[in-house]
Amino acid sequence: MENRSISASATRHGSLDTAGRTLAPDLARGFMLLAIAFAHAPLFVLTLDRGDPVVNDVINVFHNLFVNNHARPMFAFLFGYSLVQLLNRRMERGDDWVTTRKLLRRRGWWLLVIGFVHMAVLAPIDILAAYGLSAVLLVGLLRAKDATLLWTAGICLVPATALAGFATWYQMAHDGSPYGGGSIAAGADGPWALFAERLQVWPFALVTGVLMVVPGVLIGVWASRRRLLDEPVRHRRFLRNAAIVALSLSTLGALPAGLVQLEVWAEPSAATLWFAALAQPLTGYAGGIGMAAVIGLIAIPAGRRPNGFTTAVQALGQRSMSLYLFQSVVFVLVFYPYGLALQDDLGLAGAMGVAAATWAVSVVFAELMRQAGYRGPAEILLRRLAYR
Repeated sequence: MENRSISASATRHGSLDTAGRTLAPDLARGFMLLAIAFAHAPLFVLTLDRGDPVVNDVINVFHNLFVNNHARPMFAFLFGYSLVQLLNRRMERGDDWVTTRKLLRRRGWWLLVIGFVHMAVLAPIDILAAYGLSAVLLVGLLRAKDATLLWTAGICLVPATALAGFATWYQMAHDGSPYGGGSIAAGADGPWALFAERLQVWPFALVTGVLMVVPGVLIGVWASRRRLLDEPVRHRRFLRNAAIVALSLSTLGALPAGLVQLEVWAEPSAATLWFAALAQPLTGYAGGIGMAAVIGLIAIPAGRRPNGFTTAVQALGQRSMSLYLFQSVVFVLVFYPYGLALQDDLGLAGAMGVAAATWAVSVVFAELMRQAGYRGPAEILLRRLAYR
């Protein structure tokens, strides 16, 4: 009882109690932020073809095969995984199902609020609100049968793929880049004009965002029940097979769209264009989950022989919300006209360089917070709001 009181007191003061946490889920969340940075940074750029065209083409292929429509499913998978982890921790501490369900929904509502503020103040690429609302809507399924989870995920996969596929088709049909349809470059607009525009599109973005993350969240719930990332040694064979199959499938599925966007596949038929546009986001779900499986495998030797890098990335994963918000701060300061205004100077390669540098700085910040025993500002805020 005394130890629990000490732990609770430390938590109230913002320190991070890592007892009972396993390496792989946090490591996956840390690397996930790199994928998120790669996915978001090009959206802030006005002119993507600045710089060496060969380098841009190589990065374009990499982005299409491993980032575009892959980062979001990975985030969704890990979010669903964390819901079960939190549920189990609360139940182990003696909370009943009703109390825990209310807590999870309260966290979801506050995530929605934080996501709204993030969108309004910084950039309209928020994903926190969509995950918060999905938590509110899906909490009741945390104790559903596996078949119910997987059937619901499969049914929701159809409209989710259709939405992402239509966006991809529109970009390819109009000779656009894979980033153009989702561009949030400010142009010459000031903060108030951007704010007004975001308020108009946010409800639609929230609804579509929830629909697109539900399949990944539910599969993450299914995986967390089996402790696939918590016990990677035990599930090594499954993780290896999942990584091979999922990443192979996602690479093959993204290849047609990549060839069209690079104009290697010239003048495809209408049916071919639709096939390429739908195959890329559909198999992207498999790619996001496959990347999580790869990190689960990496966690096996990393757990046996810890080093400073994996410890720092794990610390980043434990503070993923704070340092996700940090990415938006950096991108606004670097690209927007009321910052350094580099939105028309860097191009695709430069944007990806900014993303990589931002992630590297995030790793350093996370390690410094770990050494100080500090949880992270966004995590502290959410915990105080949700736990009252």
